[in-house]
Amino acid sequence: MADEEKGARRGEPEEGRRGMTVSEAGRKGGIAVRDERGHSFYEEIGRKGGQKVRELIERGKSRG
Repeated sequence: MADEEKGARRGEPEEGRRGMTVSEAGRKGGIAVRDERGHSFYEEIGRKGGQKVRELIERGKSRG
C-alpha cells in the first residue's frame, strides 16, 4: 500500500528512468547468448530442431 500512497503504479519505472520494452529485452538477451555461446551453438540447436520436426512429420504420417 505504501507505493500506492506515493502515487507509483506497479510496472512503471521509477521517476527519471525509462523501462525496457519486451522487444528491447529480447534483443539484449539474444545478443548476450550470441556473445556467450557463439555460432556453433546456433548450428547445434538448429540441427536438433530440424531433427525434431522430421520426427514429428514421420509420426504424423504413421497415424493417418
